[in-house]
Amino acid sequence: MRAEDVMSTPAVTVREDAPAKSAIALLTSHGFTALPVLDADDRLVGVVTEADLMRDRVLPDARGLIWRDEEPAAPAPARLVRDAMTGPAVAVRAAADIAEVAKVLLDKHIRCVPVADGTTLLGIVSRRDLLRTLARDDDAIVTDVRHRLAAYGGHGRWAVSVLDGAVTVVDEFDDADDRHVATVLAASAPGVQSVDVTARVDRHT
Repeated sequence: MRAEDVMSTPAVTVREDAPAKSAIALLTSHGFTALPVLDADDRLVGVVTEADLMRDRVLPDARGLIWRDEEPAAPAPARLVRDAMTGPAVAVRAAADIAEVAKVLLDKHIRCVPVADGTTLLGIVSRRDLLRTLARDDDAIVTDVRHRLAAYGGHGRWAVSVLDGAVTVVDEFDDADDRHVATVLAASAPGVQSVDVTARVDRHT
């Protein structure tokens, strides 16, 4: 599977010259953790996250300051999105393998990544998008894999079972090339986490 297969599109975005508070409102109203940031020409220039927008914006409870000496002045929070965002944006291609996308999310400790063609935003992939794919029902995966194998040829030839996303395919025939193709086809189904293709061992010669 590729990024374009799991991405959310169109992505909710914010302009770089928008007030930071409007970005906060978008995040909270949609339940997002980050927003792609576009310039006036709709080019992707960055990403603004919850952490970016919280920085220097949460004040200590004033009641705890009554009997203290004067506190040092806190840095002023960013007023505009461009002053709070992280840029340039880390982005992936639409054709990027979702394993590559997952690696980017984990290695860079980010919760979502824009999908772009150069500076043109196409969509966004979040950890939740990937988890939604991994949560796909085993029965739906079985049906999907059987359909893909039947389209390749030999209807009824393949015995397919799935347990927690792990696919097992048993082939009536012992052909290494066919097993390779079956592995590729099964692995392309959403929600598949591993594939094991074997020949039926009890077949009479």
